[in-house]
Amino acid sequence: MRILIADDHAIVRRGLSEILLEEYPSAFVEEVGDADTLLNRALTDHWDIVISDLMMPGRSVLEVLQQIKQHAAQLPVLILSIFPEEQYATRVLKAGASGYINKDAAPTELVKAVRRILQGRKYITPNIAEMLASDLTLTTDKAPHELLSDREFHVMKLLAEGKTITDIAEMLSLSPTTISTYRARIMEKMRMKANTELARYALEKRLI
Repeated sequence: MRILIADDHAIVRRGLSEILLEEYPSAFVEEVGDADTLLNRALTDHWDIVISDLMMPGRSVLEVLQQIKQHAAQLPVLILSIFPEEQYATRVLKAGASGYINKDAAPTELVKAVRRILQGRKYITPNIAEMLASDLTLTTDKAPHELLSDREFHVMKLLAEGKTITDIAEMLSLSPTTISTYRARIMEKMRMKANTELARYALEKRLI
């Protein structure tokens, strides 16, 4: 079995590798530390499962996930995150992930999630299942950030973290004009006028 692990912290990658190798001693595990390398390795070799952190340097992991699903639709991806399920789970599952678990979860939950996904199934906790059901039945009263596209959401987070338009343009390999356009859309959808409002909102919602 071949497992690709992506996380920008070496100690986390090592911990995940040890947990998985204890369960699957004969597995081959490769580690990468950023989103761009994740995309490159995911699409240039064969893997049975990809396990990735949600937030890493480089492009948005949500965008990487979408590209993986476009070019390798059958490759399952499990997303790990420090953020609670209610903030990101439905977004990553809609983008094509096979599961979402919090990094605070016990090692046994990681193994359970991997085992289930390798069986060709989704790993969805009862809490996530409830959120998905609510999302299907309720189309109103969405939080402002839930109205954003994945790219807009990523830009919003970077703006909230204090990044400038030039910084973001360099990070995402886009023009400053394009980032300014995204910012305008974000402000319109979220009914805000300043980056400080975005920062306050993101902190309150535990998005950063």
